[in-house]
Amino acid sequence: MAFKSAGAAELFLLARVLFGGILAFMGLNHFMNPDGMIGYAQAKGLPAPAAAVYGSGGLLVFSGLLVVLGAYVAVAAGALATFLLVTAVTMHDFWAAPEDQQQDEMTQFLKTVAMAAGAIVLLALAGTAWPYSVGAGPV
Repeated sequence: MAFKSAGAAELFLLARVLFGGILAFMGLNHFMNPDGMIGYAQAKGLPAPAAAVYGSGGLLVFSGLLVVLGAYVAVAAGALATFLLVTAVTMHDFWAAPEDQQQDEMTQFLKTVAMAAGAIVLLALAGTAWPYSVGAGPV
């Protein structure tokens, strides 16, 4: 039923590649620049900040690639939506930031919530057969 209009399947593939690819790249940054991210996680009061940075990096890479491939989309999109919503509140709490940092934190908060919304849309479509996907996982 979905993706019947001309070009819809191709646009959906493009959206998956962009969305999943960006998230996977963000995850790679957790491994390429761990010191800065671990320091930020420490400053935010996260317990086990190194584990949090590496774990979240793995989640982003793995789930982002699953979105691109169209495999296990309910698991991938659900994990991303949950992670992004939790991250928005815990890491970009602009309401608790010093005044000189509030604008930057609000921008990051809004971007993260917008990405969570994208993951929720993908989660809503997880029960639909995705065009140009490897088709692994339940549909």
